[in-house]
Amino acid sequence: MPAADRRVRPGSDGEHELQERVGTTARADKFYDEQVLDRLNTRMRDFVARQEMCFLATSDRHGQCDSTFRAGPPGFLQVLDDRTLVYPEYRGNGVLASLGNIEENPHVGILMIDFQKDRIGLHVNGRARIVSDEEMRRAQPGLPVDSVPGRRAQLWVEITVEEAYIHCAKHIPHLQKASAEQGQASGTDGFKRKGGDFFGAAAEAPDRPPYQPRRRKRYVPSWAQGGGPTRAAVWQRSVERLLAVVTWRNSDAEQEGEVPFRGWFC
Repeated sequence: MPAADRRVRPGSDGEHELQERVGTTARADKFYDEQVLDRLNTRMRDFVARQEMCFLATSDRHGQCDSTFRAGPPGFLQVLDDRTLVYPEYRGNGVLASLGNIEENPHVGILMIDFQKDRIGLHVNGRARIVSDEEMRRAQPGLPVDSVPGRRAQLWVEITVEEAYIHCAKHIPHLQKASAEQGQASGTDGFKRKGGDFFGAAAEAPDRPPYQPRRRKRYVPSWAQGGGPTRAAVWQRSVERLLAVVTWRNSDAEQEGEVPFRGWFC
């Protein structure tokens, strides 16, 4: 296998295939080399520590996606070390869509955007697990306790960082933070303060038929349709990438004096 094929590239097979089709592989490699980290560096950790909100992406085991919003006081996203961050889950509507997805599929994506000062964003992708408040505070007794009534963490989500990279400032609007009088009160179950029936869905509920989930269909990537790569070719490429990762990690381990991994895993 040529040396170029053994190179470990961040991202998915799908994005690599699309880069080849539209001719952006070299530009993507420059971004991978310069901007994509497998941990949070010092500036990233400082950025996370001052954020008051983030957007969270999850999906279930079928790939059905959900995107949501999380917020809290500065530092509600706690950086434990350069590969680990945690955030609290408060009492909500009881649906637990994001946590339910994490139970099935631990892969998550977090996007933090500073709309006020730096007008820049940070992507963090990784693997998540759900931890009880008691267990988390036993392991991390220094975690803050929110002073606002009603905002007590019931659970925590712990994320092991796998990718961290910049979201460029282009098109990020410059926003101003509302005063405390203008903002919504935190930690309340008040119907109106939580938005009420803003979209009218509850008012329409008696007149509409029950929700019927659509039947999930087997997804076939566009690049695998119409004479695209065969399943065998995709499998071979996946195996080559796995071998490259094992070789790369063994090399790092040997340089650090550790016992390298020699086995297989499933």
